[in-house]
Amino acid sequence: MKQLYLERAEAFETTAEALKKKYNQYALVRLLLFVAAVGLAIYLWTGVHALAGAVFTLAFLYAFYRFILWHQGIQQQEQHHHRLAAVNRMEAGVLDHEYAAFQNGEEFTEAEHPYSLDLDLFGAYSFFQYLNRAGTALGRQRLADYLRAPADTATIEQRQPAIAELRERLDWRQHFQAFSMETEDSLGHIQLLKHWLEEPPFVSNRRWLVAALYLSPFWAVTGLVLYFLYLPWYVAILFLLPPAWILRQTKEQVDKAHIQTTYAEKTLAHYALLLRHIEGETFEAPRLQGLHRLLELPEGKLASDAIHRLSYIIGQLNVRYNFFAIFLNLGGLWDLQWVFRLERWKGQLKAQLPQWFEAIAEFEALSSMGNLYYNNPEWAFPIIHNEARMEGEALGHPLIRPDKRVSNDITVPTDGHIKLVTGSNMAGKSTFLRTVGLNVVLAMAGAPACARRLALPPLQVYTSMRTQDALHESTSSFYAELKRLKLIIEAVEAGADKRPPEPQAFFLLDEILKGTNSNDRHTGSKALIKQLIRSRGSGIIATHDLELGQLEASANGAVENLRIEVEIKDGKLYFDYKLKKGVSQSFNATLLMKQMGIKIEEEA
Repeated sequence: MKQLYLERAEAFETTAEALKKKYNQYALVRLLLFVAAVGLAIYLWTGVHALAGAVFTLAFLYAFYRFILWHQGIQQQEQHHHRLAAVNRMEAGVLDHEYAAFQNGEEFTEAEHPYSLDLDLFGAYSFFQYLNRAGTALGRQRLADYLRAPADTATIEQRQPAIAELRERLDWRQHFQAFSMETEDSLGHIQLLKHWLEEPPFVSNRRWLVAALYLSPFWAVTGLVLYFLYLPWYVAILFLLPPAWILRQTKEQVDKAHIQTTYAEKTLAHYALLLRHIEGETFEAPRLQGLHRLLELPEGKLASDAIHRLSYIIGQLNVRYNFFAIFLNLGGLWDLQWVFRLERWKGQLKAQLPQWFEAIAEFEALSSMGNLYYNNPEWAFPIIHNEARMEGEALGHPLIRPDKRVSNDITVPTDGHIKLVTGSNMAGKSTFLRTVGLNVVLAMAGAPACARRLALPPLQVYTSMRTQDALHESTSSFYAELKRLKLIIEAVEAGADKRPPEPQAFFLLDEILKGTNSNDRHTGSKALIKQLIRSRGSGIIATHDLELGQLEASANGAVENLRIEVEIKDGKLYFDYKLKKGVSQSFNATLLMKQMGIKIEEEA
């Protein structure tokens, strides 16, 4: 597959270079045409007839304008193919687990989130960075939402066929990604635009102001003609007073509308490209068809044209930044003319614009998932059922290279059962917890999981693995862990009576109560496990406390001991990272400390 990506990158680069050569050739043609046209226009104006010169000049200007647009289109195609080449080179790198080029979603990090911090969902070398192919802020936020909150079963059943279909549409996905790569947008600016949608009109609902918009150009021309004919300047200037008064009266409202829309000009122009790409495709998955229908407008009109029109109107309103806009305003109420057009656009398509944003966000999130599935064809879509049982076969961590990944099978009843995993340092207990947690998150997002098979009921993951002290709250790491455990206990107790398809709490705990002494840790851990079992909680707990393994004998099947061992041969450590039944019997801390240069004296 890597070779396929590299070959595609080379092909797109070749096309881009050919387009660049074509653009340069026609740049010379463009210059020669302009020089020849100027000479011919001068000849017609002076040597033939002014009418002939005028007709030729107008016709040439129109034709030359169309030629410029066509010429610029060649350059845009060249840039687009360069981006397509970059997309394929980056994907070739991803297959070697080099994915630092993608945005990592650090802005979505939440310390208080039930699991995102412990499962490395966001930030440098996170799963989001490995998964993300969204170029817009809308798409990245939607993809983050997929990972941060479990979807219901119906939504998962809609997403899975959509992701499977997009997996096979490599060309379509990569063109979509290349278009989105040039987008520079901001959720804050989009929010401002949405606020503008809710604002009442202040031009179109005032008849006298609308009438002034139509009359102001004639008023200005009349004043200008009278000034040239016989009015002194100090009298002609009086014609400027009515438009100046109108502009003063409406300035505050115009400023507000402008602030809410001004930043969206370029963003909407890029969104128009994405919408046009979606419009040009037909889909089979019901979820994709539903998103495609969001772009449908009466009379065969296109959402992409409509959103491009909105971008154009905002661009004309942005002309007010230009110093010479004062003459346009006094001569024709320029600001109000374009605010009026904004209001008319909003009156017709107010309800549709958020739907178009929705379509872009969903397509980017689903395309990212489709790309993930394409790069990992051996992964499987999880089965979401209503049985209180999770079964995983060959469950692996997505961020570990396939040639180094060790997969395990796991079966966990999700109605009052705990897997107690023991093992020595570096055996892989924490990685195993993250493997299970991340695959459950993928399952609840509707994505394929890094497993040969995964079947589970709807689950809400909770973790306690990396609790840290919070200086701004003056709390220690131990107290922070207690707060985390309290959250998990409350979630388990709140879901004690829930049954599938209602999501149940599923916890992953690593070295609980590690911030206190060994006696308190053992006593507290034992009490916590018993409380979680009484509340019919389910999950996996990793620990060094081997004595907790004694709970299995008295738990009536509610606790099962599992272990990940480390073998020591000739003073060296050998890790197999395989899950086995029973309590761990291997210890390696002393050997590790010796390897670090710590001298340990043997007791007599």
